[in-house]
Formats: sequence, C-alpha cells, structure tokens
Amino acid sequence: MKATIERAKLLRCLSHVQSVVERRNTIPILSNVLIEASGDGLVKIMATDLDLQVVESLTANRVDSAGAITVSAHLLFDIARKLPDGSEVSLETADNRMVVKAGRTRYQLPTLPRDDFPVIVEGDLPTSFTIPAATLAELIDRTKFAISTEETRYYLNGIFLHVAEDAMGGPVLKAAATDGHRLARFTIARPDGAEGMPDVIVPRKAVNEIRKLLEECLDSAVQIDLSPSKIRFTLGGAGGVVLTSKLIDGTFPDYSRVIPTANDKLLKLDPKSFFAGVDRVATIATEKTRAVKMALEADKVTLSVTSPDNGNAAEELAADYRSEPMEIGFNAGYLKDILQQIDSDTVELHLADAGAPTLIRKDEKSPALYVLMPMRV
Repeated sequence: MKATIERAKLLRCLSHVQSVVERRNTIPILSNVLIEASGDGLVKIMATDLDLQVVESLTANRVDSAGAITVSAHLLFDIARKLPDGSEVSLETADNRMVVKAGRTRYQLPTLPRDDFPVIVEGDLPTSFTIPAATLAELIDRTKFAISTEETRYYLNGIFLHVAEDAMGGPVLKAAATDGHRLARFTIARPDGAEGMPDVIVPRKAVNEIRKLLEECLDSAVQIDLSPSKIRFTLGGAGGVVLTSKLIDGTFPDYSRVIPTANDKLLKLDPKSFFAGVDRVATIATEKTRAVKMALEADKVTLSVTSPDNGNAAEELAADYRSEPMEIGFNAGYLKDILQQIDSDTVELHLADAGAPTLIRKDEKSPALYVLMPMRV
C-alpha cells in the first residue's frame, strides 16, 4: 500500500477514530487502526474495541498502490499532530513496517496484518430513520449525565430509546437515563421510519463517542439504523463517519412508574441563581454530607448545608411558592447537574413531601423532564 494524504485530513480522521481505542489493551490488534487504500483514491480508516466501531473515509491526494494494513492508533495520531501544517503525508508499507514521510521527517512503525483485525458484523438493521444532528446532540446532552456508572446494574449504563404514543402530541421517540437517584427523559416527535422500532439501550461509551462526532456536523442530519442488538449512526452522508455499536443486552426498568403525577406543591425560581446558591452553600459539604436542605416558605427558599467538620452555610433566594411551608433535602451535585440543563429564566419544581420524588422541568411544554429523589437531612 502507498498513499499520500493531506496532513489536516489525516489528522481530522484519526482524531475521530482513535478515541475508540483503549490505551491499555491485552489484545495487540485492538491498539491499532486499520488503514485501507483503494485504487479509486479513497482511504478508509477504522478503529474498534469489539463493542464499538468507527469508520471514516477520506480522499487521498494520490494512491500509488492499493492495500490494507493496521498500525498503532495513538502513535499515528501523535505523529500526525506534530507534523507541520499544510504538509503532505506519505504512508507506505513494506516488510511488516509502515513508513510515514512528511517533508524531511520519516518514521518506521511496526504493523500487524489486516486479516487479524476484527470487524463488527452488523447483520440486518431493519429500523432506519434520520434525525437532525442538533436534535440528537440535545437529546444526548439532556440525558447522558444521569447514566449510571454502576457496572452491576449494567442495564442502566446507557440511554434507553423507545417509541411511544403520547397522550397529547401523537407518536414520539423518548430517550431516558437513570442511576436510581435521578431520572432524565427527553421526548421528540417520532421520526419517519421509527415506527415499530425495538426498545434499545445505547451504551455510555457509544453515547460519548457519537456526541463528540456530532460537534462537527450540527447543521446536517444523522441516519440511524438499528436492530435489537446493534445500532449504526451515519454522519455526513456517504464518505462521512460511520459509528456502529453493540447495544446493551438487558431490560430497562419501567421508569414511567417513578415520574410523579400528583405533586401538588409548585416552586418556581431562576435556575441560574438557584444553581449559584446551591453551589455556594455546598462549598462546605463533605463526602458524608452532600445534602443541601431547602426550606420552602411563601415566596422564598432558604438553602442550607450543615457539616460536622466544616460548620454550616445558608442562603436565601426569592422564589414563587404559594403552598404550605416544607423542608426537603437533595444531593447538591445531582441538583446542579439538572439545573445546568435548564436554559430558561424559570425552572419548575413539583413537590409532594420530604420523602417523595420531585419533578423538575422548564415548563409543561418542555421536551426535557427530570425526577430527583430526595435525601434525608
């Protein structure tokens, strides 16, 4: 194989695929990217960790001889980063080595044969639909912070996607994530082609990788193809980036049962000042005392944290509250995570009592909805 590629193109492509590759690998070939050059001038670069695979194609300046080889992903990426701007990079294979040349710089890198490189077999992906990249990015941003990191509850280690009939607005696609302490749900109109789609759980690593890739194509559309066991995202059309991932084989709990419907106490306040107030009083919180107490009275909220080691802190905030006084405690970090998602002048907290889950949202029309379990204070 011999191909010459613009350094900027090579670097951009490697930056997309190399983050899939784990830094420590017991299987040497999984540390490598597969580089495949074809006679028509296309170069395909692929990386995998056996659960997730990213492929991107680029147009080379020249392909002198077609072929395929695998080489260390992180090493080639670091080399491409350090080469001068505007340079042409020549990749040539000979005697189990890849020679990388740019200007007067020359590297010889060890390689492994292409036939050893594992490829995820997608099989049939019967459900297919497109979604604006910006919508998919928002769906991920509004939910991924609530994904559980507890490996024992592996079925919570991703975003749950399912279609449903909405009582108000017809057929919808819902994305949900929970770690047992908080729940995030985002709803969009069901895309054409998603009817009859199986319920799927997209793993956390795939969610993070696709979100990074979306950043460069927010004004385009993403094609999603899926089956009960695999999902494929195609960004940038033909010749773009294709990310294929295995799905989590498990059953996501019926989260709708924890969304409160009869919380009769309504608190409205400015999410930015609420976030800042929680952040300030939580300064003295320790690992043992992460709870912030909220004392609700007519048109005000008093936030307080008491720490046996660091003393106590309190702050009063103006609020719209007209129900009877009550006190409730929340994990300060979880509360801040949710408040960061609210991009408006007011946030609504629908409360019942100190032991019941609280519903948090921008307003009743908001596609995003959050549920937070209280803490004892």
